[in-house]
Amino acid sequence: MASLFQNWRVKAVLPVAAVLGLGLLVFEAATLSLESTARHRVLLVAAGGALAISAVLLVVLAVLIERPLTEMKQTVARVRAGDLSVGVSFADHKDEIGELGRNFNEMVRELRENRAEIESLHRTQMSRAEHLASLGEIAAGIAHEVRNPLAGIAGAVELIGQQWPAGSSHREILQEVRKEVQRIQLLLSDLLQYARPRPLQFLRRDLGDTIEQAVLLARRQVGQRPIQIEFTKPNGLPPVEHDAALIEQVALNLLVNAIQAMDQAGRIRVRMEIRDGLVGFQVADSGRGIEADVLPNIFRPFFTTKGHGTGLGLSLAKGIIEQHGGSIEVTSRVGSGTEFSIWLPVAGAPVAVHANSA
Repeated sequence: MASLFQNWRVKAVLPVAAVLGLGLLVFEAATLSLESTARHRVLLVAAGGALAISAVLLVVLAVLIERPLTEMKQTVARVRAGDLSVGVSFADHKDEIGELGRNFNEMVRELRENRAEIESLHRTQMSRAEHLASLGEIAAGIAHEVRNPLAGIAGAVELIGQQWPAGSSHREILQEVRKEVQRIQLLLSDLLQYARPRPLQFLRRDLGDTIEQAVLLARRQVGQRPIQIEFTKPNGLPPVEHDAALIEQVALNLLVNAIQAMDQAGRIRVRMEIRDGLVGFQVADSGRGIEADVLPNIFRPFFTTKGHGTGLGLSLAKGIIEQHGGSIEVTSRVGSGTEFSIWLPVAGAPVAVHANSA
């Protein structure tokens, strides 16, 4: 902006200086060559006229150029200080200066609207965060209240089961009751972890070992169902600072979701790789897939398309990954399956990797 002022000043002064210089040269030349008093007077009048014209030009240039630029300089300073309610008054001029003023006012207007939109989004996010925090506290209180009587129910079921003979049909009913009690306990654990997550315990470990443990647990849950879980662990993975228990929980949650997404036979592929200084693992299934209008909501707390569950699994998974400084991505196609990709940062240079299948 300062250089702009300097350029305008130079452009404004040059014509005036030229007029003054020309008038003085004419006056000096005429003085030397003319001896008549009358002619001297004529030249003096001409020189005075040139000076008057120069003065008028200076005034005109000051009004048309210098004042608008000074006003813009002051307005820019106010905008820089955070005042976006300002504008320049010369935007209605029908010249280049007016066009500059109109562009400047339009820019300030857009900045004002963008700031208002950002503030509105910030207020919405803060309100939502406060709502979720309150909801989490309520959920934690309910979970604590339910846990104690639920433990009593589980104990009573075990005692009743011991009183019936091995071949009794009542044992099958008790087995279903046990499963429901375990499911409620799992839901309560999710609620408590969402409401009051424990501090992370970062240790420098092999991320592949953590994911492999989750794969082993998931294979046990498959049981007799015709579902294959393939695991590809590269050689030479650099150690990653992570909370092994929580990352294992994330991987297991994704694997369980993949198992539940397949009605009959299917395949789940778990593979690890290095990309741009990040160590990642992907969980891809051949299940039903997720509809496009549902996909943006799957990480929202308490959102679920299942007939059971709290809808906290993926929300918790995303929070854990973000606490590790990583990212979680998802792609899905109805009828073809879903793939989750998790990337965690690792220090050091990229490492050459050769994959082995387990």
